[in-house]
Amino acid sequence: MHLDKGIHMLQLSSTIMGKTESIYPTLIWDTDNVILVDTAYPGQLPLLQEAILKIGFTIDKLTLILITHQDLDHIGSLPDVIQACSSAIQVLAGSIEKPYIQGEKQLIKLTPEAIAQAVNSMPESVPLEWKNAFQRTLENPPRAVVNSIIVAGEELPFCGGIVAIDTPGHTPGHLSFYHKPSQILIAGDALRVVSGELLAPDPQYCCDFNMAKESLRNLLTYDIKKVICFHGGLYEDNCNQRIAEVSKS
Repeated sequence: MHLDKGIHMLQLSSTIMGKTESIYPTLIWDTDNVILVDTAYPGQLPLLQEAILKIGFTIDKLTLILITHQDLDHIGSLPDVIQACSSAIQVLAGSIEKPYIQGEKQLIKLTPEAIAQAVNSMPESVPLEWKNAFQRTLENPPRAVVNSIIVAGEELPFCGGIVAIDTPGHTPGHLSFYHKPSQILIAGDALRVVSGELLAPDPQYCCDFNMAKESLRNLLTYDIKKVICFHGGLYEDNCNQRIAEVSKS
C-alpha cells in the first residue's frame, strides 16, 4: 500500500502452521537509497521480491536494511536478501539486538522449551521431514552481520530523515522508526492492529510487557499521522491520542 511519497507498506501473506498470516514490512526510498525495514520469515524472499517488484523496484537495488528487533519473522530472510543484492548492502540495528541477529547469542524467545512447543503444535498432517526441518530452523536461525549500530534518538540521514525511537519491552532492544517527511511511524512489534484497533503488543510475546507499554510514551514526542504495524498493518485514526491511551491501559 502506497502511503506517501517514498514510503510503501508491503504485505506478505502465506500459510504458516496451518493458518494464513500476513505481515507488513516497509519500503522507503529517495533518489539515493532504497531501504527495507525488516525482512520477514525464513524462506519468504520470493514474497519480498514479488511485493517490491509490484511497486517498481527490484530487490537487488536495496541499499540499506533496518532491523527493528531480533524475532525470527523480522530477520528470517535477512541472509537471503543480502545475497540477492547486486552490491554491498548495509544492515543497521540496535546494539542490544546485534549479537542475536549475528548469531552470537541464541534468539531469546527460542528457548528449548519454546522450540519443542512450536514443533509439537504443528498439525499431525505435516510430514515428519517438514517438522524436522522446522525444528532445525528454530535451533539454527538465520544470521547476518550488522554493519552499523543505530543509537536510540538518532536521526538517520536517509530519505528525508528517519528517527530511531527506543521502544523496548517486546524485546530488550526493540526500535521503532519515524519517517519525518511523511510523519509515518514504523512500529515493528511495539504496537499491533487487531480488527482495526491499535493495541499494545501481545503480552505472551513480550519479554517485559509493562516496559513495552511504558516505552510507547517515547513515541509521543512525534506528530504521527499513520502507524505501520508489522502485525495488523495500517492505523491512521488520531494516532498520538490512541498511543497515549494504549500506554496507560
